Amino acid sequence: MPASAEHDSRLALRRILSNFGWLLGGKGFGAVSSLIYLAILSRSLGVKDFGHFALIFGLSQAFVSLAGFQTWQAIVKFGIPHLARGDRDAFSRLSVLGGVVDGVAALFGCLAVTTIILTFGEALELNPAYDEMALAFICAMLLTRVSAPYGIIRALNRFELSVWVGAITPAGRLLAAIGIWLTGPSVGRFLLAWAIVELITAIAMWFTAWRLGPEWMRLSRVREWRTAVAENEGIRGFLWVTYWNTSLQAVVQQGPLLAVGYLFGTSAAGIYRIADQLAKGLGKFALLISDAVYPEVNRQRHAPRVEDFRTVVRRVNLAVIPMAAMIAGLSVAFGSDLLMLISGPGFEAGGLILVPLVMAASLELASVAYEPVLHSVSKAHYLLWTRIAAVALLLTAVFTIPENSLGVGWVVAYVQAFEYLVLSLLVWLAMRRLGRARSDGSSDR
Repeated sequence: MPASAEHDSRLALRRILSNFGWLLGGKGFGAVSSLIYLAILSRSLGVKDFGHFALIFGLSQAFVSLAGFQTWQAIVKFGIPHLARGDRDAFSRLSVLGGVVDGVAALFGCLAVTTIILTFGEALELNPAYDEMALAFICAMLLTRVSAPYGIIRALNRFELSVWVGAITPAGRLLAAIGIWLTGPSVGRFLLAWAIVELITAIAMWFTAWRLGPEWMRLSRVREWRTAVAENEGIRGFLWVTYWNTSLQAVVQQGPLLAVGYLFGTSAAGIYRIADQLAKGLGKFALLISDAVYPEVNRQRHAPRVEDFRTVVRRVNLAVIPMAAMIAGLSVAFGSDLLMLISGPGFEAGGLILVPLVMAASLELASVAYEPVLHSVSKAHYLLWTRIAAVALLLTAVFTIPENSLGVGWVVAYVQAFEYLVLSLLVWLAMRRLGRARSDGSSDR
């Protein structure tokens, strides 16, 4: 590799590590805070009420994913070339388009969730007294979801700002949990506090993005949405493919918890949620690495030499695979003790469930570079096909094989292993095809 190419590759990795460092600091604080407020929730509410809280929160997470487009990814993918050319107007139109898509999706989500909660609340063993509470909470979470401002901040490579604002959520939840614990815990009070914290975070994130460039968020740009679509060729298809990818991922992430509640009751859902929350700590670690990698992979995708791009991807994979194995080993060895320390009596069965869920999360971490790579080479549909197959496999297995919550956990692990193997093959094929297209001088987009 020429010296200049090696230098560019190292600079890219340094930017990834810098972004990751900021995100890790924020997520580290969030992880510690979440362990504390999770302990307060489970110990103060007990297994049954914590199960109600877990099901309502799980439904909210599922609906947020099902009703939301990944506009931040579109802003990064299509916005970085605009910024590189100095076309601030195009970036402004793209940013406003992202905000409009977020808002419209949230409104449609609120309409859909009303029907779902009123129809399936009883099937999930939600106490009828929680129906209206759950509906209000999920709508609040939908309306306070922010994606476009994250895209603006990340396209500008200002990860430190998103970290500071993102810390509002865990800090706010922790303070609220302590206050509620001291003054009288209830499911409703915790849900109300969580909704208020999300609202504060959303306002802060939009304000931060506005401060970085008020001209990028002018409401007058709304009527230029057709221009924004026209000057970002392929954005419609990209948004829909990433939407379905995220929606299917939501089924994989939240579906097992809801299935446990449906098949085995609210208390079983509470126990599963504790184990799932600890395992998802590893999944969140994967997510923050992906967030750090995503902008840089899209930048390197346009490098003159395809080998520079492949080198960055290869080095990221070589870094995360042993990291995933090490963290998974530590989680399996000490996770059960941590679970009991956090949750207390009544949640003992969660220790066994934690093992397969940690294995699934470690595979998610090992594949952290796959989504950014497939998006950057315009092969997001590969990810979509794989997740369609994974969701079909998951739904079939969950409702036919398990006899208890532990069985559901093992189904999740096996499905994640299937997804990892298939995506590994597809990424290898995509990178190989990219190399051939460049060597032939043909279009590789």
